[in-house]
Amino acid sequence: MADGAGRWGRRTVLRRAGLLAGGALVGAGVTTQSTWIADRRLPLAGGPASATVGGDAQQVGDGEVSVVWGARTGQRLVALTFDDGPRPQWTPMVLDTLERYAVPATFFLVGQRVRQHADLLRGRLGRHEVGNHSWAHHDLARHDADEVHDDLSRAHDAIAEAVGVAPRLLRPPYGHLGGAVLHAAARLDYRLVLWSFQMAEARFPDDPAGHARRVVAGVRPGMILLAHDVGDARRLVALRGLPDMITGLRGRGFTFVTVSELLRQAGAPQPGG
Repeated sequence: MADGAGRWGRRTVLRRAGLLAGGALVGAGVTTQSTWIADRRLPLAGGPASATVGGDAQQVGDGEVSVVWGARTGQRLVALTFDDGPRPQWTPMVLDTLERYAVPATFFLVGQRVRQHADLLRGRLGRHEVGNHSWAHHDLARHDADEVHDDLSRAHDAIAEAVGVAPRLLRPPYGHLGGAVLHAAARLDYRLVLWSFQMAEARFPDDPAGHARRVVAGVRPGMILLAHDVGDARRLVALRGLPDMITGLRGRGFTFVTVSELLRQAGAPQPGG
């Protein structure tokens, strides 16, 4: 009787394990179904995943696009970049700090915000460069090539009109790449710029000095640093720590340059060149 009870106990365990496994598979199916529903506008042919458009000749400028995360160089160069601006809350503070320390930076601007706050930038970008960060900060990896091209063209025109210089660099929102983004970037003769080191404000609440020490210790030659001059209050940790970060990196022998200058000094081919 005890043996029978043991056998049934094992069967019960196995049956329950099977039910759990089946439930996991069903759960996975639900997750997959949810993902499919969320990505129902992501067909391979002609959609965001496709880097070609139709069957005719591809209108892609010089026919190539490069993607960079940083530069290979033995020189102690670092490029500081800011995304998502301009906004009145923080952009002037960032520009004031960079001016005080004579640090050049690259600003990846949102076209809609440039149109609204162009006055924040006029006369203040002499040492800096600008890049395109889309029109309204939507995820371009979910749009087809024509939609991405229209979005980036609109932002391009707004930035060029506001600052007097046409952007030649593109950083897609969230760093999301898709075939349509590549196609539009090639068509507009952009270089795609991501990053190799990112601010980590959430790890250092109310500790700008600690955050600055992390950046200073982590930077390597040729890195592109990602920061933001727009966002919630916790990001102020990085911005308030900018003076310590700048002096700390200079103390390690680093020179701040724009992204384009970093790539030029590292010998990378330039867009449109």
